[in-house]
Amino acid sequence: MKTIFLTCCAFILLWGCKPDNKGKELFASKSINKIPTPTLPAEEKKKYHDLVAHFLDSIHLLRNFNGMILVAKNGVPVYEAYKGYRDIRSKDTLTATTAFQIASTSKPFTAAAVLKLVEDNKIDLNAPVHQYLAGFPYAEVTVKMLLNHRSGLPNYLYYMEKGGWERKLMATNADVINTLMNWQPPRAYRPNTAFNYCNTNYVLLASIVEKVSGLTFPEFMKQHFFEPLGMGNTYVHTIQDSARLTPSFDGFGSPWALDFSDGPYGDKNIYSTPRDLLKWDQAWYNGVVSNALMDSSYVPYSNERPSMHNYGLGWRLLVLPNGKKVIYHHGRWHGFNSAFARLTDEKVTIIILTNKFNRSIYGVARKMYNLFGNYDEQEGPGEE
Repeated sequence: MKTIFLTCCAFILLWGCKPDNKGKELFASKSINKIPTPTLPAEEKKKYHDLVAHFLDSIHLLRNFNGMILVAKNGVPVYEAYKGYRDIRSKDTLTATTAFQIASTSKPFTAAAVLKLVEDNKIDLNAPVHQYLAGFPYAEVTVKMLLNHRSGLPNYLYYMEKGGWERKLMATNADVINTLMNWQPPRAYRPNTAFNYCNTNYVLLASIVEKVSGLTFPEFMKQHFFEPLGMGNTYVHTIQDSARLTPSFDGFGSPWALDFSDGPYGDKNIYSTPRDLLKWDQAWYNGVVSNALMDSSYVPYSNERPSMHNYGLGWRLLVLPNGKKVIYHHGRWHGFNSAFARLTDEKVTIIILTNKFNRSIYGVARKMYNLFGNYDEQEGPGEE
């Protein structure tokens, strides 16, 4: 009975929080600056290719690897590898256009969508969430707290199943909001008292983008980021377009079954390729949002426990004692692992994507930093 009741409530909520019908005419967003054609002297390209190739050979990463690697300098790929299969069962070979789920590496995209609406004066970072999602019951939570994971909200990945949601019943963003409103699960922390990484935050942010823009989140991302940047193999996955879904596998090669948590987007569910992600990286050097908002994205907000690891607005940050900073966001979802790191001092981009579970890629990406600069540190890398 609970599931039937919640399904009906979800429909009502979806209707009440659905995007306005004004669509494209709702606001005139500033266009993304045209990205200059990247250049790199041939001898420098060869130097970095050889460095990366020698390093990967020395650690034997590619021996049992199923995935894609791209390393770039100044926006120019210096090393690319595509090894294995899109679907291990059918042995269909990976190519540069095969899109993988990038898991939590999706979060910087969601943050950028919010910041673009902030830039257009359609969202106020310090406004309470209930200003955009009517009836939202956690009154003190602001948009900014969602972005920097200081909301203290409970994680839907855990409270929904614990509260009785059927594991095989695919949930939507509206379902997540509906359970928050009707169940009102207890907070993990009081708002703005601690950093607490929580996928619920980014599901809510995607829904705010929909409400404010008048577009579905997949359409907003397509119109305002993917198409302008030429990211032709990138999309937000929804329940409706499962036909093109790239499967993922555990470390032994068995398919990873989907469950209720595979439905929501904003926290995850962007599918992309290394070449498209390189375009995304370059957009952050070329006005994807205003300089002021970009700078605020790279400010640490989780300072309760002194650490070199921190979180900005949609980005993880590694801030070293020597002044070096890595702007990154890795991800892990089912058998998908993604490492996406930006060494902004050297203009280096490191991208590793897999669809066969392989947690070693995070450490590999971290060790690769020192090929380009002094990034020695004492703490290990995080997965997400």
